[in-house]
Amino acid sequence: MKVLTLGEMMLRLSTLAGQRLTRVSSLNGHYGGGEANVAISLANFGHEAYFASLVPDNLLGLGVKQYLETYGVHTDYLQFGGERLGTYYLEMGTACRASQVIYDRAYSSFSQVATDIWSDTNLFEGIDLFHVSGITPALSKPWQVLTKLLIEKAKLAGCKISLDINYRGKLWTQAQAGKVIRGLMPLVDYCSAGELDTRYILELLDDETKSVDLETCYRKIKQVYPNLSVLYSTQRQVQSSSENILQGFIYTDGQLASSKQYVIRPIIDRVGSGDAFSAGVLHGILKNWEPQQTINFASAACVLKHTIEGDVNLFSENEIQAFQTTTSGEINR
Repeated sequence: MKVLTLGEMMLRLSTLAGQRLTRVSSLNGHYGGGEANVAISLANFGHEAYFASLVPDNLLGLGVKQYLETYGVHTDYLQFGGERLGTYYLEMGTACRASQVIYDRAYSSFSQVATDIWSDTNLFEGIDLFHVSGITPALSKPWQVLTKLLIEKAKLAGCKISLDINYRGKLWTQAQAGKVIRGLMPLVDYCSAGELDTRYILELLDDETKSVDLETCYRKIKQVYPNLSVLYSTQRQVQSSSENILQGFIYTDGQLASSKQYVIRPIIDRVGSGDAFSAGVLHGILKNWEPQQTINFASAACVLKHTIEGDVNLFSENEIQAFQTTTSGEINR
């Protein structure tokens, strides 16, 4: 299947576990971005994946292009211009100390886009699925308009639309996010959303003091947005930065399916695990798998991402399938 994702590509600069940003003498560099991470996973799974963005016309922009192509992602719609590549700093947490992110993405090439720079291309020709996240409209008011415009163009071209709400409190407020996301939801086919999204972004839960189970959340979302055919999410119990308990859920045709619970210990790198999960769900949808098979695969993909340094998941479909049958860590001889 042919998939297009769109978003900002960034340079991540991270410490090693046990280091503080205030005292570090060197940082590890990785390219990454939620939508690009999804494209790379889907390329690993055998799909024809494309990524659209704007990066500066310098060595960092060229590095982005080469990085994506290394993983089999097509860069036909990667454009060059603007002044800078957005960056962020990651202080890796460990044990009871949480990881911390510091963004340095203001005035990045992508955030400064104000018009449809792909208007003279056949951006959605032959595309089966268009995937975006709530991070993109959080970057600027023009992107709030452009995100909806591009989704509308994709719908007219016959694409299915995938949205990961992916709320980031350091980029915009819940009220700002809610207004924009609620405007996108009637156009979406597949959506990643959890209880907090239901409560604070979609504003569909009244009692703020009462926790609501995920199935109830999804029923409420489906009532308001009947266009949605698939809703999905993980539930994560954070024991520490080094140990999480994770379970995946998918809701379709009025039924909620769940994966088994995984204990992830130790965690090498949590960044990008949600993107790995989304890609796993989308892969199952594109292959017409049953919901149970889809959520089992997506959850396993998400868990495996925690074992890889950097933003992207580097496992094939066969490797993830094999992991579901044996998670002991024994050597495969």
